[in-house]
Amino acid sequence: MRFLLLLLLLTGCAAPTASPAASSGPPPPSLVPFPSPSASSPEPRPLSLAPEPPASSPAVPGTSSAPEPPPPPEGMALVPAGPFLMGADSEGELDERPAHTVNLPAFYLDLTEVTNEAYQKCVDAGICRPHDKTNARVNKVGDDRAFRRPQQPISAVSWDDAVAYCSWVGKRLPTEAEWEKAARGAEGRKYPWGSEFPTRKHAVFGEGTTADVGSRPEGKGPYGHLDLAGNVWEWVSDFYDPYAYRRPRAAEGIHGTCEETLEAFADLRRKHMQGFTGTNPIPTECERVLRGGAFNYHARGLRASNRVHHPGRFRLIMSGFRCARDL
Repeated sequence: MRFLLLLLLLTGCAAPTASPAASSGPPPPSLVPFPSPSASSPEPRPLSLAPEPPASSPAVPGTSSAPEPPPPPEGMALVPAGPFLMGADSEGELDERPAHTVNLPAFYLDLTEVTNEAYQKCVDAGICRPHDKTNARVNKVGDDRAFRRPQQPISAVSWDDAVAYCSWVGKRLPTEAEWEKAARGAEGRKYPWGSEFPTRKHAVFGEGTTADVGSRPEGKGPYGHLDLAGNVWEWVSDFYDPYAYRRPRAAEGIHGTCEETLEAFADLRRKHMQGFTGTNPIPTECERVLRGGAFNYHARGLRASNRVHHPGRFRLIMSGFRCARDL
């Protein structure tokens, strides 16, 4: 009897067998009920009739646009980045050969040549030295005073004078490649305004003195720069390198060093190629490049690919400059 009672007690207290659903862990997500609202639950957001702001599209690799450059400084215009055709294959001197593609970053360039008025401020500040007042007479082009109205381009200044002024205003001289890019544009213009043969509406040339800067607006270049042909020759930063366009970095607009240019001149002499540099004798020292033509130059020489050169110390009445600036 005691044994039967114990057996009944044991069987009556046994735990029920777990169901298959209970033994398989938490219910699948589709079976999880929504939570009951509680006092701490946030109030439902009322329906808004205003459109939601559009979601920004994800950036696609390789298609992001470059940021817009800042506005150009006063008196300057942007020359955009990209390739252009430099040099010529069938005109001018052999130092313009071969025509080749050069790729440059963007930069700013003065819209006009630096004026007498602007340069005089640098002289008054004790930074720049005065121009050479005797060179007009030496070059038999009249009185220096005929070149000194406030808005005429400064002239009779050396390459070092040009560098000093540009540095004083927070700029620099353009490279030869930058100057030609500004004059020719991506389409490779023959003259800054295009292919039309030069006339007095385009440029100041074949005359006895300079004109006020910007006085020939129909001769503006592809990016709006004025007087890139005529008025005064413009100093640029490079050494004159007759083999510049054959150098390994010609596609970047990188010319030879002073030492490399001297070796190039020696090579020209060995080959008896006097005509390589036009009517100028082959230099015996490192010289600097000037571009663009001048008031007393001939029309055909206003081609944007034309190159001339002089020692940087020369202060010629027909030579001035404009400045460039990096972005």
